[in-house]
Amino acid sequence: MEQKRFYITTPIYYPSDKLHIGHTYCTVATDAMARYKRLTGYDVMFLTGTDEHGQKIEDKAKAAGVTPQQFVDNIVCGEKGILDLWKLMNISNDRFIRTTDDYHVEAIQKIFRKMHDNGDIYKGKYVGKYCKPCESFWTESQLVDGKCPDCGREVEDAEEEAYFFKLSKYADRVQHLLEDTDFLQPASRVNEMVNNFIKPGLEDLCVSRTSFTWGVPVDFDPGHVVYVWVDALFNYCTALGFMNEKYDDYDKFWPADVHFVGKEIVRFHSIIWPAMLMSMGMPLPKHVYGHGWLVMDGGKMSKSKGNVVDPYVLAERFGVDALRFFLLRTFPFGSDGNFSNELLINTINVDLANDLGNLVSRTTAMVEKYFGGTLPVERAEGEFDADLIAAVSALRGKYEAEMEKFQFQNGLETIFKVIQRANKYIDETAPWVLAKDEANRARLASVMYNLLETIRICTILLTPFIPASCEKIFAQIGAATDCRDWDSAAEWGRLSASVTVHKGEAIFPRIDMEKALAELEAIQEAQKKAALPALEIEPLTEEKVDFDTFCRSDFRAVKVKACEAVKKSDKLLRFTLDDGTGTDRQILSGIHKWYEPEQLVGKTLVAIVNLPPRKMMGLESCGMLLSATHTEKGQEVLNLIMVDDKIPAGAKLC
Repeated sequence: MEQKRFYITTPIYYPSDKLHIGHTYCTVATDAMARYKRLTGYDVMFLTGTDEHGQKIEDKAKAAGVTPQQFVDNIVCGEKGILDLWKLMNISNDRFIRTTDDYHVEAIQKIFRKMHDNGDIYKGKYVGKYCKPCESFWTESQLVDGKCPDCGREVEDAEEEAYFFKLSKYADRVQHLLEDTDFLQPASRVNEMVNNFIKPGLEDLCVSRTSFTWGVPVDFDPGHVVYVWVDALFNYCTALGFMNEKYDDYDKFWPADVHFVGKEIVRFHSIIWPAMLMSMGMPLPKHVYGHGWLVMDGGKMSKSKGNVVDPYVLAERFGVDALRFFLLRTFPFGSDGNFSNELLINTINVDLANDLGNLVSRTTAMVEKYFGGTLPVERAEGEFDADLIAAVSALRGKYEAEMEKFQFQNGLETIFKVIQRANKYIDETAPWVLAKDEANRARLASVMYNLLETIRICTILLTPFIPASCEKIFAQIGAATDCRDWDSAAEWGRLSASVTVHKGEAIFPRIDMEKALAELEAIQEAQKKAALPALEIEPLTEEKVDFDTFCRSDFRAVKVKACEAVKKSDKLLRFTLDDGTGTDRQILSGIHKWYEPEQLVGKTLVAIVNLPPRKMMGLESCGMLLSATHTEKGQEVLNLIMVDDKIPAGAKLC
């Protein structure tokens, strides 16, 4: 009989910066699903990769003084880059695609030409708004408060010659796909797509650019590069060998069984992607699943907000499997989850250390203590056995039902209910009491075997989530390779009757919450400081501005109306400033070493104006002036941040 096949993908990540815990969440979930399907007997293709073209990459590379290829190579292949991160997180992807790969570039050119030749791509002129971070074009009516509706950032005017894809042509077919099938999951996402994007009227999609060069060239029209979504979305097919000769798996694995994507790109995967496939006459993927975000204090993690969480720090601090487990145990996959270090540590301590780790440690320790590590074959059934065995025997079916719906949290919950039942079974049977009387030897052996068999079956089902730890557990309980597979998870009694255990170190040690939080805070504060711009705020004063305050700061242009030295101070200057409010603002700054007061009158400076007032030399200072320092001929030199005098007082600068 032919082996069943399963094709699953992550989105391809945009390497404009290092990846954070939100990207890790999606990739770990995809990995768990791929491992689950392999466990159940499927021939699996698991794809992930990087989307490496676009104006944002070109601009960042220029700012860094490197070529775009060098820029993305550093983030993808460099030390602690994306490939290193997936290796660290034990990601079992079968293939990794980069949109700069030659075979992908070749295929995209052929795809673009075919869509053009069949009349679905035409040349026109784009005039509208453009969000560079999202690589998205918007009409004026689609903006929210004048900003990008996806990320909330500023947009810029754009006008250039471009090719367009006839997205509007496929509106009815895409609407039918969304409303009348289970293509888009969870179902709660369907109304948003239909009501917000299709019913107001789908506009044709810009699919080429001429204002930058970092992209796949349109081979029949020099000066145009293929714009993001054709280039990015077709990776799911080109990685299988579609329209290229690198691979030969397209007929075997396409259509994809499921694309896992973050909810912010559901629109592109559930509307644009199927429309493009319809244009090409290709089968559609079976499902797109839009998962939620990991948020902090109710807001999405973002580099610009300075609130991203470094997965390297957490994995190296608490262990890869502990982090993988936390991500899928704690948050329902289709909904947002509020991340915190406290929640991470508590989950590790309660589920992994107390419940699972304690069960394995207690059981193997008792087998060693009471039987020298090897169970005798004699058995005696007793009270509580049937209840435990019934719970374990029903486990695989319940777990499978949740996993097939991509409900990882619920799948883990079914396992941990059984683990908790097993810990209760220890208290009910009281092995330490049975061990006091040799006449109870067979009964004690039955209790130990029941516990080991429960651990074996639970460990099989935990393998997609914590694979390395499960191997350790199998070794400790003496589970041979022939009783670690999917079929054996539905069969009670597969563990050898005379099994020998090998008690080892605690697989999940308990974490000291207070100590760990303090250490994490120190690490994260050091990372934040390293990421700060090379600015000194209010030099030569003892007060410092932390990262969070810096991010919330209100930077304004202020004009110097008067400036004088502060009596009895060698360093302080007293500024009287016009901040645009109509009321003078007084700020004291310790810069007399570098400036005389008369040099500054009439200048336009930059100040943070939303800091609480403070007293210096008995005078009130309402804000801070910004300055930058550098070393010149071995001496520290300071320069106030000055702006064009034409900028009005009170103008918001960032």
